[in-house]
Amino acid sequence: MLFNSLQFLVFFVFVSCSYFVLAQRFRWMLLLAASCFFYMSFIPEYIFILGFTILIDYFAGILIEQSEGRRRKNFLILSLVANIGVLAVFKYYNFFTEQINSGLRPESPDALLPVLDILLPIGLSFHTFQAMSYTIEVYRGRQKAERNFGIYALYVMFYPQLVAGPIERPQNLLHQFYERKYFDFDNFKSGISLMIFGFFKKVVIADRLSMAVDVAFGNPEEQSGLSLLIATFFYAFQIYCDFSGYADIAIGAARIMGFQLMENFRNPYFAVSLADFWRRWHISLSSWFKDYLYLPLGGNQGSGVRHCRNLLLVFLLSGLWHGANYTFLAWGFLHGVLLCIAVMKNKWIGQAGIRPWNSPFTKPLNMVFTFALVCLSWVLFRAENIHDALLIYTRILSLTDHDTINLGLHRTEMILCFFLIVILCFMEYFKPLQTIKTPLTFYLSHLCILLICYFFGVFNLKQFIYFQF
Repeated sequence: MLFNSLQFLVFFVFVSCSYFVLAQRFRWMLLLAASCFFYMSFIPEYIFILGFTILIDYFAGILIEQSEGRRRKNFLILSLVANIGVLAVFKYYNFFTEQINSGLRPESPDALLPVLDILLPIGLSFHTFQAMSYTIEVYRGRQKAERNFGIYALYVMFYPQLVAGPIERPQNLLHQFYERKYFDFDNFKSGISLMIFGFFKKVVIADRLSMAVDVAFGNPEEQSGLSLLIATFFYAFQIYCDFSGYADIAIGAARIMGFQLMENFRNPYFAVSLADFWRRWHISLSSWFKDYLYLPLGGNQGSGVRHCRNLLLVFLLSGLWHGANYTFLAWGFLHGVLLCIAVMKNKWIGQAGIRPWNSPFTKPLNMVFTFALVCLSWVLFRAENIHDALLIYTRILSLTDHDTINLGLHRTEMILCFFLIVILCFMEYFKPLQTIKTPLTFYLSHLCILLICYFFGVFNLKQFIYFQF
């Protein structure tokens, strides 16, 4: 069930209204049933995979809390192995199997290891990481084990953020299922505002830009350098509007019922450095890797070499989290290397006692430079393979004045795409929707956005990009 579908609209209205009508003791049951229905609307059988990991982690949490010493750690390992094992089988098994088969028998039609004919459960990486954060926090003593199996299952399956995040922590979400929620008009207004803006990002901007992006990245060998440069620029905003649009709808839908989910994006394309970008982009995943991998490895403590090692490992695993493809690994490695260069540069500047150059143009220049680096890195993220990515980079670098644009869009549509990006940047930076005071202005402004969605939206029920992760 896609957020950008009529089916979801009916589902959302029914669940939200029923939630406030029901007595408090039945509300979690409604949300759990609705979340199961929501997940099963994609591939029903995969509910059993989710149920398996929920069952393991539920008992693991209780056993961790009741145990001491080595037994406590063993139960945590059991939980982590179960979660990572499911993720490895469905997401990485075929990838590594194909590498082994091609390496050991490159010219033989007979595969040494069997390739499984399975589909990746939707949103597997998201709810796996959310489940892992629960047992880790119980092990660290920062979260009590949940005794109500239904409430714990709801923590993993809460439908607004089940498929593509934000990746919640138990300290933020679990206790909210016990709290009595009352209909609050301010929550309703801010939630609806977020949802409408999320729909605008998805159907008006992301899905419109995807028409040009898919043409360019689908056949890069037939595109000029200028076409690929524009497609790369468009993809940066497509993936942002697609993913942050989902997050806006998820956070807004939860807020209407009184639930507060964590912020997942904070104007990432206005970042003044790559480190700043990662403090703003997919915050729930970045903070997950920081808390559960980067800091336990030592973080930025110790020598510069150790710091760079930690960064490279975190970003390689972040790339692998996104998918079993060399392009994702290369994307993660590139970000790790660029951050290591920044670390060593800052270390050298500090040791040399050089004062940083400050002027009115410093911040804008840093923004443009950071955005350019992020844009170019998205080529690896979007390309089908490394060969295509290198071809795209080569074509962009060999840009000439005679390049033509052939992205399958009319000139008017191209102008509209650039205009929509400008409107997005204005709304993201100045946030006019959040400064509205009078009710009439609020309703009229959001009605205008809905009309824009209706007249300029692309209603092809295109799946959200991060569903594949």
